[in-house]
This record gives sequence, structure tokens and C-alpha cells, in this order.
Amino acid sequence: MNRRNMVAGSAVGALGAVALAAPAVAQSMPEVRWRCASSFPKSLDTIFGAGEHVAKRVAALTDNKFQIRVFGAGELVPALEVANAVTGGTVDCGHTASYYFVGKDPTFTFDATWPFGFNFRQLNAWMEHGGGRQILREFFDPMNIVSMPAGNTGAQMGGWFRREIRTPEDLRGLKFRVGGFAGNVLAKLGVVPQQIAGGDIYPALERGTIDAAEWVGPYDDEKLGFNRVAPYYYYPGWWEGGLNLSFYSNKQKFDALPQLYKEALESACRDATIETIAKYDVVNPQALRRLIGAGTQLRPFPRPVLEACYRAANELYDETSASNPLFKKIYEHQKAFREQTLPWFRVAENTFDSFNYLMQAQEQQRR
Repeated sequence: MNRRNMVAGSAVGALGAVALAAPAVAQSMPEVRWRCASSFPKSLDTIFGAGEHVAKRVAALTDNKFQIRVFGAGELVPALEVANAVTGGTVDCGHTASYYFVGKDPTFTFDATWPFGFNFRQLNAWMEHGGGRQILREFFDPMNIVSMPAGNTGAQMGGWFRREIRTPEDLRGLKFRVGGFAGNVLAKLGVVPQQIAGGDIYPALERGTIDAAEWVGPYDDEKLGFNRVAPYYYYPGWWEGGLNLSFYSNKQKFDALPQLYKEALESACRDATIETIAKYDVVNPQALRRLIGAGTQLRPFPRPVLEACYRAANELYDETSASNPLFKKIYEHQKAFREQTLPWFRVAENTFDSFNYLMQAQEQQRR
């Protein structure tokens, strides 16, 4: 064999080794199949879609070796039973909003959102670089749950009402579908809070079983048809300045994953957060214009109503902290972080946004 043939033979041999090595690596990755119970109906493509986004990204990052099948609310377990199902291993994982489970423990609210708490940017900062995920792990570990942020709605609307709200007294006796810890706050003002899954809100509002309801924002609310049965649309949703959606994994199932799969899941959840809030920021403005054009009456909550709710929220935080040490620990951690970040947002973000709003309004008046 001459030198040229020897070089060619060596090259072919090297390529063959590479070709054999790649399948060997792929074959070493185990096949994992998880079932994911969502708390959201499939018809809501953005909020339910955050869970689907996680599943697609995980599959893509693991050469389809790690596959997650996402089931809509009620297909595997009821929407408000996802936490119990993940804890007990009935399902491998779930996609939900943690504040649905404040009846089990009010501390759940801090993994989702808290009245007069963070906006999306502040919550994301607290979770990723402010020690939030570490302190929440202390809460979730005993429940056999690993929780990861996986989507965010941004600031939400205050909901749909059959009649106008002018004073705090107008809240008394109001049967209001409202999620999470906000129901406990509003109860102090005489509201009768109702915890109802998303797919069941419209018929309750249509029949008059409830007087008002909040869900997310214009895009999802339009899909659910609330504007057809309640004329007044209030803002802001002071209880949801930036709702974090959570991907729950059963801890035993998560711990058994190869490190690559854990990293893929973590990456997919972060990607879902960016994807979800970006989509909402595109579709919500369009939906709000359509709703107003169709006759929806947009209303701000009056200042006295907001102030009464703010006082009630702070009273409830103090009361709950007195009887729940872990609630107190996480609340004080979040509160301290908010006090550090609010001045910065006021100086930079708020000033910038407020000036832009003012100039846009003046330009529209001149047209």
C-alpha cells in the first residue's frame, strides 16, 4: 500500500469511528416518558401552550429521548388537584399556577404572585438572582415537588363585573371568582370569593351564580366570552402584577433523570417564560381594542377601592405571618427585595414609560 492509500484508509477509518460514536452516545440516553397534568384548558393556547412549549423543547434538546405529554385540565386530574397528583406520583409532572393551592397552605402564593407584590421583571429577578428559588425549595421539598418557573402572564386585568364598582362598600356581598390569596384579601372587605377553574367560569357568570370574575387578560378573556355576560372590565389586577406559571416535577422522578435531561427541562422552562410573556404582550393589546370596539366598558378601580384593598392585604400578611413561620419567612424575603427594587423601577422604567404615554396621548389629541 502506498502513502496516498494509507492516508485515505486512515481518513475513512476516522470517519467510520465518528459515525459509530454518535449513535453510541444517543443510545446511552434512556427513553423517558412523562405525563403532565395541566391546570389549564387546551382552548387557551397561550397559557396552556406554555406547558406544551416545555414539552417540545425538552424533546428537541434530548433527540426525542425525553418526551412529555401534556394533558388539558380535567383529562387526568381536576385542574385544582394538580399539586396533589404530582406529590403522590399519580402524574409525573404538572403545569399550573401555585396560588390555586393556597387552601392547602397560603405560602403557595409566593411561587405564583402576591397582592400588591412584584411585576414580572421583579419576580423574575427575585426567582433567578434574588434567592427566590432557593427559599421556595424549603417549602416544596416536603411535598415531594420540584417547582420551576415556566411562563408568565405579566400584569393581569381586574376582571369582569355585572355592575360598577365605585366605593369599597360596593364590594360587600359580591360573589367574585378570583384566584389565589387575593380571595382572602377581598373577603376582609365583604367579598365572597369563589375558586373556579378556568373552563367553568363562563357558565357560572352567565347563570348569575357569581357576580364577577377575573381570569388573565384581554386575549384569554375574549376567548372565554366574558364580555358577553358582564359589561364592565376593570383594571389593574392588583393581585397579579406578574403571574408566574410553574412546572411541577415529582421529586423522585426528577432526581432519577440524567443530568442532561434535568438541564434540558430547566432550559425549556426558562424558554417558556420568555415565549409566554412575549406572546401575551402581542395579543393582549389587539384583543383589548376588539373588546372595546364591541362595547366593553373599560374602568379603572377607583383609588379608594385600591387603598382599601392595599390595607386589607397588609393586615392579612401580618395575620398569616403570625401563625405560619414559613409564610412569614418567604413574605419578608420578598418584601425586602421589593423595597430594594421599587426605587430603581420608579427612577428608570416608570419615568420612561410615563413620558412615552404622555407624548402619545398628546399626539393623538392633535390628530
